Amino acid sequence: MEQWFPVIYPYLFIFFARVTDMSLDVLRILMLMKDRRVWASVIGFFEVAIFVLALNAVLKGGLTDPGKVVAYAGGFATGNYLGSYIESKLALGFLSINIIPPRDLVEKFTCLARREGFGVTSVKGSGRDGERTMLFVMIKRKDLNKALSIINKICPHAFFNVSDARRIHGGVFPVRKGK
Repeated sequence: MEQWFPVIYPYLFIFFARVTDMSLDVLRILMLMKDRRVWASVIGFFEVAIFVLALNAVLKGGLTDPGKVVAYAGGFATGNYLGSYIESKLALGFLSINIIPPRDLVEKFTCLARREGFGVTSVKGSGRDGERTMLFVMIKRKDLNKALSIINKICPHAFFNVSDARRIHGGVFPVRKGK
């Protein structure tokens, strides 16, 4: 193994550097979307430093080694996947779910969602078939699967959409310190 390490090291370095910098790229973009500029800047600093080192390793000696290009591209793809996986596990921020349940299930949706600790606001409106009630439900991103299971349990055919809530203020959520 010792004789192979100097041969494969450049490829491993390029691959893992790209995995790292692309994972950081995904997290940096997440921080920007969540209005966390300082964190995005810090992550961006390390992301670019690693990127420059990886690119330097690929270009060292010219583009005559296709293995370096494959390691670079493979690290890019893997880093995107890993970054999105990490982002889904962090589940930072809040989501807004807008539900238009059947008329006879509005109360059931509202009570169950509130019992689970979700903020719910109901608004009367009119749709194609007359008066309807729209429920606005605010949740933490990490609670999305829980909220969707409630919807599917009560009425799998209810109309709903899920949107990212970039910033919230007040309501049933505790106020973040320092803001």
